[in-house]
Amino acid sequence: MTDLTSALARFASAPPFTTVPNDLAPIIRNGFIDTIATLIAGRDEPVVRILRQRLAHRMGSSGEAAVLFGSKRASSADAALINGTAAHALDYDDVALNGHPSTVLVPALLAEGEVVGAAGSALMRAYLVGYEVWAELIGRDADPHHVKGWHPTAVFGTVAAAAAVAALRQVSVDVTRHAIALSASMAGGLAANFGSMTKPLHAGRAASAGIEAVRLAMLGMTAAPDAIEHHAGFLAAISPKGQIDRQRPADRMGIDLYMREAGLNIKRYPMCYATHRVIDGVLDISRREKVDGSQVESVRARIGKTQAAMLRNHAPQTGLEAKFSLEFAVASSLIAHEVGRAQLTDEYVRRSDIQSAMKKVVTSTDDSVCPIEPFLAMTDRVTIKLKDGREIDTGEIRFARGSAKLPLAADELQRKFKDCVSDARDFAADRVYDRLLALESLTNVSDLIALHR
Repeated sequence: MTDLTSALARFASAPPFTTVPNDLAPIIRNGFIDTIATLIAGRDEPVVRILRQRLAHRMGSSGEAAVLFGSKRASSADAALINGTAAHALDYDDVALNGHPSTVLVPALLAEGEVVGAAGSALMRAYLVGYEVWAELIGRDADPHHVKGWHPTAVFGTVAAAAAVAALRQVSVDVTRHAIALSASMAGGLAANFGSMTKPLHAGRAASAGIEAVRLAMLGMTAAPDAIEHHAGFLAAISPKGQIDRQRPADRMGIDLYMREAGLNIKRYPMCYATHRVIDGVLDISRREKVDGSQVESVRARIGKTQAAMLRNHAPQTGLEAKFSLEFAVASSLIAHEVGRAQLTDEYVRRSDIQSAMKKVVTSTDDSVCPIEPFLAMTDRVTIKLKDGREIDTGEIRFARGSAKLPLAADELQRKFKDCVSDARDFAADRVYDRLLALESLTNVSDLIALHR
């Protein structure tokens, strides 16, 4: 059995790169841009209002870190909790590693970055550390985590956040080892809570717990030196069938960078990423063929088994439920020719034409697995049968628009950013965006946070 916990700690405390490689810097920079956009877009969502109410007595004008880029401040851990939850509240944040890395890593690093006065380059380096730790761990399990009931963002994100914060603070390898082991005991989040306010809370708690683990370890709290790889440790606990690799050495971490293969997938739609290829296909057909929902007799969609397990809501009645409904994704694509924030409201979901269109969708699954994002099938496919007898087929859809393999253009990402922050009149959108474009040269993250009007 490899000394995996120690190997992760050695990597996080002394990664084999002093700066982020040039080819990866734009990926990480986009992760910060997209996360801050979705954070601002989600800051007035009910789950965020509840957290702010719950923590109101711990917020003020003199805390460690800014809450929601506003004037209120809180402890670093509390700020990360609220900010991470807000960034994930609309399910519009980026995707990779079977989860949502940036919605955990960015809030944790922004909060702790304020505490230590970190430069933008240090934030980016720590982000890469967290991403690679997440990739190293999730790649050791052969079974789909969502099917087992785990939300990888809450599980692996917690450990990744601890590694990233330890790297940012440049604590010793011993402290980092304890922090990683501590965070493993703090990790957890259930896929059964998808489509509820609890899902975005997973991201906030992962970011917050990663900070707390490092802070506790810095004060001397200890944890098992083999908490990750032990037969009763982290990997074994989340893998009841035991199909995990606890033997493979981790000596290539930071050299063979997984980010080069997987990158980040930037969402075009505020929906579970398992729906995005189907949405692309249906929108292409509806726009190209001028197909209206009233013309459609039936829709057959083929997706992967893990995708189907995640998309549990077949007759959603709320906007939150609809985010995890392939039926809604198809219905909105056919009727509104769009699946955006305007469609993810309770009122729109309950419209009679939407409810009727959802009943026309039939889903099947196949056993193929995407080697880059294992929760996806290799391809998705949609066939639409019209009432006049015609059938229109999307063909095999390999990558969603906005994926790492079919990325958004710079102007498309900027449009998403501006749309997300358009209602936030107290947010200096243009100045924040410009500084994020030059994140590597930012001398102190506080200069970014202080840009609110």
